[in-house]
Amino acid sequence: MKNDSTMTFLNLVLAALVFLGVLFALLSIWRMHELRDLQQHLQRQALAIQGTLPHVEALVNDTAAYNTTAKSPELTQLLQALHPVTVPAHK
Repeated sequence: MKNDSTMTFLNLVLAALVFLGVLFALLSIWRMHELRDLQQHLQRQALAIQGTLPHVEALVNDTAAYNTTAKSPELTQLLQALHPVTVPAHK
């Protein structure tokens, strides 16, 4: 009889471990799907930014060209904020 209670306990432990394994596998699958959705969303946002970046650069260049003729201190200050001084890279 002593053996039966030990077997029952070990079977319960095994069942609990199987249940936890299935639960963790499902959580992993669910999080993987969520991660893929987030990656696709970020990729769409990056493509949208890449699509608008040339338009923004053209607008800044046109504004800089206009500022050479109009000489507005506010525009000069904004353009300087948009074009920070680049630090040369160390070799």
